Amino acid sequence: MTQTLLLLPGDGIGPEVIEQTVRVAEKIAPDLALDYGLVGGASYDEHGTPLTDETLARAKAVDAVLMGSVGGPKWDSVARHHRPEAGLLNLRKGMDVYANLRPALCFSALADASALKRHLVEGLDILIVRELVGGVYFGQPKGIETLADGTRRGFDNAEYTTPEIHRITRVAFDIAKGRGNSDRRWGGVCSVEKSNVMDSGQLWKEEVQALYDAELKDMGVPLHHMLADACAMQLVREPKGFDVILADNLFGDMLSDEASMLTGSIGMLPSASLSDAGKPGLYEPVHGSAPDIAGQGKANPCAAILSLEMALRWNLGRSDAADAITQAVSNALDKGARTPDLGGEMSTSQMGDAILAEL
Repeated sequence: MTQTLLLLPGDGIGPEVIEQTVRVAEKIAPDLALDYGLVGGASYDEHGTPLTDETLARAKAVDAVLMGSVGGPKWDSVARHHRPEAGLLNLRKGMDVYANLRPALCFSALADASALKRHLVEGLDILIVRELVGGVYFGQPKGIETLADGTRRGFDNAEYTTPEIHRITRVAFDIAKGRGNSDRRWGGVCSVEKSNVMDSGQLWKEEVQALYDAELKDMGVPLHHMLADACAMQLVREPKGFDVILADNLFGDMLSDEASMLTGSIGMLPSASLSDAGKPGLYEPVHGSAPDIAGQGKANPCAAILSLEMALRWNLGRSDAADAITQAVSNALDKGARTPDLGGEMSTSQMGDAILAEL
């Protein structure tokens, strides 16, 4: 039975990195059907909306979706609900991909490119499990209003429910059990929030603990609680002390971007966003659209290629192909392949060539 991967290149450097990812997909999985669609600013320019109903329907019907990036200054003046980022949020919500997996893996060849000293990051392998379709990004009410005195007020609502917290917690513990790193200082699952100042954070902590006590304790996976700001500090001080970090939408977003600098470049970080079993996931590099280098052939395609690796592993059931991609990227780096973000001079296509040569 043919499997279909929907490609949504998007904006900025998205089309450039997806082009190299397609080359890898065609070599490692030639029987995989590749389909294409528009999202973000590219969709707005063509259809007047950053995500059409048709594209969302296709995304929900295929086996997996691989996206490039969205956004750029071209659309800064567009109404918020028509901006490229709204298309991405609506895609995530529409696909109900509530479990965002963001690995921070430091390849040995890039340990000296990290913002931290080699001994702190060499061998780093942590995973941030971020709740993706709830919290402050989606809570209502939200908006900007003009007050009676002519000043303005902006407001967002951070909210979570017990079922939302429980389902993402189960994902984190299932993954942590398979990773088997309970011996680390905060090994197993470290749940982060701001329970000291936020009611939604207090609920998060209480519900994670309640589920652990009722259902998860017998798995043999430790549970730790940590304030989000303390976690940010420890990611710089002792990053290898973590295994799986469980976070809400806002803090997961921030902490995963911080973790990206531990690995040498944000251009190396893939992500997977998963729904319930049997439903397609959404895969995308973490780096964004990088409009300042778009069209110049300078973008690092590794994060997009490693996002394909995650799609092959998590949705398409092709772990051998996924392993081959990871090894090919590692081998290319060991042999000195570097784009500008890694201190090298290779173009996007040359980096793709180097990885393809190792497959």
